[in-house]
Amino acid sequence: MNLSPTAQKFVLHWGEMGTRWGVNRTVAQIHALLYLAEGPLSADDIVETLGVARSNVSTSLKELQSWKLVRVTHVLGDRRDHFTALQDVWEIFRVILEERKRREIDPTLSLLRECAIEGSQDQELPDETLARMQTVLDFLELFSASFEDYQRLPPQTLQKMLKMGGKVARFLPGTKEGI
Repeated sequence: MNLSPTAQKFVLHWGEMGTRWGVNRTVAQIHALLYLAEGPLSADDIVETLGVARSNVSTSLKELQSWKLVRVTHVLGDRRDHFTALQDVWEIFRVILEERKRREIDPTLSLLRECAIEGSQDQELPDETLARMQTVLDFLELFSASFEDYQRLPPQTLQKMLKMGGKVARFLPGTKEGI
């Protein structure tokens, strides 16, 4: 598969952004390539297009599948696995947020809850330190509950809410009018 200069720029930049988000560059580039592709691509197609090692492509595809961003599909007359990426930007965003919450926020919440229980009984832990831990726990629990609420909303509703931006704050008591 030949990429136009603009498509190459997109794929390369997606790889750079991936590294800033804690994702392997090749994983992000493969995701971008599959997102832009007109149809399913085999691992060999990806190797040829991106010029990366076959083992790197295989590992990266497994990672993308574990994130539920890429799925295996089959092409009639070809025994090889082919891969496609989610195409709906809202769904991609939802899946990434859901996975990051599951992988990062949920374990942190569990640990913070343990710390809150243990901290209340820890005679050596200053009250101020316990209070700061509790503040983080309260924040992450609020974030988690809000995320669950937003996740149930249809993409059209989320899009309308995002377009409203800070203007929605005008409807909240005690909020300045200048927002």
